[in-house]
Amino acid sequence: MALSNSDGSKGLLQTRELFEYVLETSVYPREPELLKEIRIITANHPRSLMSTSPDAGQLIALLQKLINAKNTIEIGVFTGYSLLLTALTIPQDGKITAIDMNKDTYEMGLPVIKKAGVEHKINFIQSQALSALDELLKDDANRGSFDFAFVDADKVNYQKYHERLLQLVKVGGIIVYDNTLWFGTVAMPEEFVKEELKPTRFYSIEFNKFLASDDRVQISQVPLGDGITICWRL
Repeated sequence: MALSNSDGSKGLLQTRELFEYVLETSVYPREPELLKEIRIITANHPRSLMSTSPDAGQLIALLQKLINAKNTIEIGVFTGYSLLLTALTIPQDGKITAIDMNKDTYEMGLPVIKKAGVEHKINFIQSQALSALDELLKDDANRGSFDFAFVDADKVNYQKYHERLLQLVKVGGIIVYDNTLWFGTVAMPEEFVKEELKPTRFYSIEFNKFLASDDRVQISQVPLGDGITICWRL
């Protein structure tokens, strides 16, 4: 999910012009046409800002290429921008376990995924993420079998997802968490934060502190989109 600044632009850059420069110069020219198609479809959804920011997506694809990711997991799918991004990046015999409670939004982007010829890579699980992860952990073959994980879901459960993903993602694999800067509110005095943002702000701050002290991963928090934190599994 990528939230907006007060002027309606995505991301945490200081000016809309600078953000637009990044998109127009480095991101959009290299964005596959089918990803652009999902982005345009998503723009008509009332919660369109939940979609992965294209600049963050570009980095995610690069990370997947760098580690030769083949078996991946995604928690939170929405209309499938990051899902299609991953499906286009991993090999033809790669697999994505995609978990989301809302199948309707997934089906918004499904025609584009089918057009791309990558639906065979996707195992969509309509479920609460914690129960789906626990189900995966019941099979020992899944432990340490995933190369890459992307999490863009309810922030209250990020730490619980993290504990389970550490068992599923292999040493040397990568876990990426979205929205870890939450509108930039993590750095604001609480009295200046909108009431509707305060609960998630609290969980984001706590999760960021938790990751900073977790010696099972090496981390980098990157100010793309609404903030992403990259965790390399040690």
